[in-house]
Amino acid sequence: MRVKIDAVPNSPTFPTAVDVVVIGGGIIGTATAYELAKRGVSVALLEKGVIAGEQSSRNWGWVRQQNRDLYELPMAINSLQRWSELGDEIGIDLGFRRSGILYCTSRETDMAKWEAWGKKAQVIGFNSQLLTGKEAADRSGSASSWVGGIWSPTDGRAEPSKAVPGIALGAQRLGANIQQQCAVRGLDISGGRVTGVWTEHGLIKANKVICAGGAWSSRFCHRHGIELPSANILGTAFKTTVAPEVIAGCFSTPSLCMRRRIDGSYTVAVPGLGQMDLAPQNLRNVAKFLPMYRSKVAKKLKFRLNGSFFNGPEAAGSWAFDKVSPFEKIRTLDPAADQAILRQAIAEIEREFPVLKGIGIDHAWGGWIDTMPDLVPVIDESEKIPGFIIASGFSGHGFGIGPGAARLISQQVMNERPYTDMSAYRLNRFSDGSAIRQPQMM
Repeated sequence: MRVKIDAVPNSPTFPTAVDVVVIGGGIIGTATAYELAKRGVSVALLEKGVIAGEQSSRNWGWVRQQNRDLYELPMAINSLQRWSELGDEIGIDLGFRRSGILYCTSRETDMAKWEAWGKKAQVIGFNSQLLTGKEAADRSGSASSWVGGIWSPTDGRAEPSKAVPGIALGAQRLGANIQQQCAVRGLDISGGRVTGVWTEHGLIKANKVICAGGAWSSRFCHRHGIELPSANILGTAFKTTVAPEVIAGCFSTPSLCMRRRIDGSYTVAVPGLGQMDLAPQNLRNVAKFLPMYRSKVAKKLKFRLNGSFFNGPEAAGSWAFDKVSPFEKIRTLDPAADQAILRQAIAEIEREFPVLKGIGIDHAWGGWIDTMPDLVPVIDESEKIPGFIIASGFSGHGFGIGPGAARLISQQVMNERPYTDMSAYRLNRFSDGSAIRQPQMM
């Protein structure tokens, strides 16, 4: 693979029955398995490839509250709290550091947006600091002249390649059964409700099943007559060679995003750039994505027609549960990085920070991001199949808000009162006649 991930061992025995099956070994699935196991729930975590093999090891590693959609902000606040606790609970360094996030901009419109958002965020319980142009320049140390910026000192960062495997190990130590190279082909349904899952290795009975399959969730749900209108967007990021520290945490401008890593390198990306394939799933949901296409969020997206039309998470077609499924044909989505983006990012780094002239690329990767039309995830029990909970469509935000989402999902499984209003995350907001919101923040 193009990313390097800490390995997680499989549990020694294959389960035949548990209370809850979690499909997907990314941040949402692993954190949910951890929260459930911590509560004494019998849980199996099933991953068709390896833990964190897809987007959960390919994201930027930002753990932020700043600039979240206000619907997501309570989850982000809760996540920051959980991130600060998880390393000590598990006894593994997840790379989490509260080192702050700095946004700088040359656009007055950004400043107006941040000021308006900040006033609403204060009501929910989050505070950040608006900066003047001079304050932004002084704090960033970059070469550009800024109109202003915003600084969130309580935000942080973590290491994706270590964090998700670490949480999985924590869940395993608490009794969760982890099986990798184990694709879930479909749901076992009896009396109209879920009673387990069919895997490539056999049936596992369960009272609840959580679908946290990221880019693959929509195709899995569609096989069962459930429409999850997500589209997968291909992003590019890379790890630099070890270089001098110019930022201690995370840094964002309209054309560059950087995170200091604990090994002295940086994770780098260019915000907003991505690619979407013209495949059956995306074409089926195109009307729901019109508000996003018309927004600034989609202005930098490229579109293409390729082999994904016939194979992969966005293709059409059904399969039998006793035959090889699409999830076994592609164990791990491992796309190549966009070379043009890499060149653009390196040039931008050297322009903003001349001391980094000559910085190299250690390795680069692409990652498929499961994206909802309003950039807000779905966390909801299916009306069509009781006992089947969908937790997907995190739109590139899953790593940062994953622990907070996991707590909500565990509360839903346990029939407890959730710590925040769940109505914004319901699946039927895309089918009940409600107007689809334009994305509010990135």
